[in-house]
Amino acid sequence: MPFPKAILPRFLSALALTGCLVAGFSTTTWAQQSSGFTLFSGVKSENQLPFQLDYGGKSGIWDRYRLRLPAKRVKLAIAQIAISYPDYYKGEIDPKAVEIALTSGRKVLKKIPIQEVNWDRENRLILIALKEPIPASSSVEIILSNVRNPSNVGMYYFNCQIQTPGDVPLLRYIGTWIITINR
Repeated sequence: MPFPKAILPRFLSALALTGCLVAGFSTTTWAQQSSGFTLFSGVKSENQLPFQLDYGGKSGIWDRYRLRLPAKRVKLAIAQIAISYPDYYKGEIDPKAVEIALTSGRKVLKKIPIQEVNWDRENRLILIALKEPIPASSSVEIILSNVRNPSNVGMYYFNCQIQTPGDVPLLRYIGTWIITINR
């Protein structure tokens, strides 16, 4: 059965619109302003955390990671933050250049004093012990400055866990930052 000529213009318009939408979604996936819209990440959208890479997330360059915890994800007070990352992430992290801030939007309300930052390279873990706990329902920004991005491009899952004050020393999962390093 031949294709009706009257339907052809509508079909071509729909095909062009679909192509534009797909191109738009793939551009959003590579955005470094937040986790954005990520297809096929394996992490549920409600567990994806927002972030920003100040210098574009280019491979092999120095960068600053602004890893955010929205207030709705901070259901308990925080005494310690643990950030794990995959074994194929070969970047460099400066434990002396880590800051924690309470925020409102993009405005810093208060810096939280840090007791100690321990970068355990072997276990791929950044442990941040705080001098004072972060209250529940706070918007938090973890700032990792002087980060050398890995030379390999790709997606890296940074998982955030917290320990609450006075609690059994078990870490509780908060969410995942899906960070893309590109050329």
